[in-house]
Formats: sequence, C-alpha cells, structure tokens
Amino acid sequence: MTFHTWNANILPCLIASIRTGGIVISLLELLGIAVGLSMDAFAVAICKGLTLQKPRLIHALTVGGYFGFFQFLMPLSGYLLAERFSTYLTRIAPYLAFGLLSVIGGNMIRESFLADEEQTDSFSPKVMLPLAIATSIDALATGVAFAALSVSILPSVILIGCTTFVISFAGLYLGHAFGQRMQTHAQRLGGIILILIGLKILLEHFL
Repeated sequence: MTFHTWNANILPCLIASIRTGGIVISLLELLGIAVGLSMDAFAVAICKGLTLQKPRLIHALTVGGYFGFFQFLMPLSGYLLAERFSTYLTRIAPYLAFGLLSVIGGNMIRESFLADEEQTDSFSPKVMLPLAIATSIDALATGVAFAALSVSILPSVILIGCTTFVISFAGLYLGHAFGQRMQTHAQRLGGIILILIGLKILLEHFL
C-alpha cells in the first residue's frame, strides 16, 4: 500500500472514528496530545541510550514496545475506569511515578559506581516495566478526559501508542549519540535525569 493510498483510505476512517463521539478532535490535535504524552518516555529512552556501548535494533524495539504499549494502555484504562476509580487513580499517579523513577534512577546512579560485571541487564522486564508504567501513568487522566468528552477511544489510543513507539525508538539512538561523548558519566547522568522527571511529574500535580 502506497502512502497516497494509505492517506486516502485510512486517514478519513480514523478521522471519522474520532468524530463519532460527542466532541470533534482533529487528527492534528490528537497528534499534539500524543506527542505531549510521549515526552517523558522520550526523555527516558534517551537515558537508556546514554548507557549503551553499542545499541542494537532489539534495544530500540524493546524501549519503543514497552513505552508505546503502556501509552496505549493507560489512557484506555483511564477511559474504561473513568466512572469508578478515576479520582483515586489520578490522585496517586504522580506519587507512584515519582517513586518508581526515583528508585530506578537511584539504582542507575549506584550501578555507575560498580564494575561492569556487577551491573544488571538494563532492558530486562524488571527494569523496563516500572519505567513504562512510571512514564505513562499520567496518561490515565487523558483517558478520563476522553471519556468525559465522549471521544472515540480506540483510534485515539492507537495513535498515541504508535507515536510514543516511534519517538522512543528514535530517543534511544539519540541518547547513544550523546552518550558516546560522555561515556564515563553517562549512566550517572541518566539516573539523575530519571529522578528529575519523577520530580517534575510530582510537582505538576500541585500546580
């Protein structure tokens, strides 16, 4: 399928699906929301790239897959749980994100002082899963807003997930490019950035 055919056939269907709800959100507006939601994941992907000596395709696919899937899942969950649990979830989300990112960031800083053989696999599920949850949990509120506005949820979260996948995929390689210039302190810097991202999410809750 050529891009012209995709643009002619798929985009109108996507736009029509988004407009079936109570409010009209243009594709450009939704893309802006998707990019905004993916920025924390993008920053964390850069941190992951900072620590790599030689990034492989599987690394980029892992980062993009985890972050993209959870950016798809969280607004969908917020949409489905909007009536019962939205107030509770949105209240604890910033604290959970801050806690997870602080623990992971602190662990990265600790490991930067260890010998290479003592460091853990930074792409294992026990590392990637908390990162994916922490960077996407604020998207619960977006799902709640979509429910309140009667936005068609499925095409919206698919676009958000795909956008995050692409941006995170690219972020890993971008981080690696910077990391090559600061190899000695790259992992330490990545840990500090994760903690700052968590702090940003927490502070935004009070503003």
